[in-house]
Amino acid sequence: MKDLMGLMKQAQELQGRMKEAQEKLDAESVTGESGAGLVRITLSGKGDIRDIALDPSILVASEKEVVEDLIKAAFADARGKIEAVQARVMKEAAGGLPLPPGFSFPG
Repeated sequence: MKDLMGLMKQAQELQGRMKEAQEKLDAESVTGESGAGLVRITLSGKGDIRDIALDPSILVASEKEVVEDLIKAAFADARGKIEAVQARVMKEAAGGLPLPPGFSFPG
């Protein structure tokens, strides 16, 4: 019974750390770029788009496909950065708890 109480306490502590991690992710943001900064996309720590900035020089009808590709590339850049932030924050929150490969916390 003592082990069960200890396990319950650890679970409650982990739950609290996960809540803190989610709040920390809410405050985080990263910006991905493409086209040497012509397109910038900022994502929240949870991966939601917060801002898109397009240099006016690329806003011409003949460059539509190029702009679309630059937006996709900037989003991919930002997404990769935010995934690294998410992994770091969750690892810190887990506090050394061994987690199976590929495991991610719901967010």
